[in-house]
Amino acid sequence: MSCNKMLYAGTFDPITNGHLDVIKRASSLSDELVIGVLENNEKTPLFSVEERIDMIGQITSGMANVKVISFSGLLAHYVNENGITAVVRGLRAAMDFDYEIKMAQLNARLYKGNVETIFLMTDPANSFISSSLIKEVFRLGGDIKGFVPDVVAEFMDMKGRV
Repeated sequence: MSCNKMLYAGTFDPITNGHLDVIKRASSLSDELVIGVLENNEKTPLFSVEERIDMIGQITSGMANVKVISFSGLLAHYVNENGITAVVRGLRAAMDFDYEIKMAQLNARLYKGNVETIFLMTDPANSFISSSLIKEVFRLGGDIKGFVPDVVAEFMDMKGRV
């Protein structure tokens, strides 16, 4: 199976090994995988959009069909304006599915054309990892290696424990 152009969107603040697992598998299913770093004014991110794009770009540099961009506003607007054929959503647990299915059904009404939502379960080894937990463990002095790609740990070390 190959979908022409897929989008995997999120804040990725920071990107975790769970996200990376989904990226690797989604990129194998698509001709082009666009990783959309969301600009969300509702949140106070640890990393700027530019820093998140830089980290993800470094992590995915060996994946020829992966492109990293940023956008704000409705996901459906980006999908409709950029020829996206499928949207990838990562799932860690049943509670993720409850939220994600509602979003997928709402977005399906906003998409123009035939756009699919593809749910990918993360590897069970990463199912408990979330960006917010990683930031909390780091802030409290814990070791985050093994939960995030090495480049992310380096970026976090440069930020310092706030």
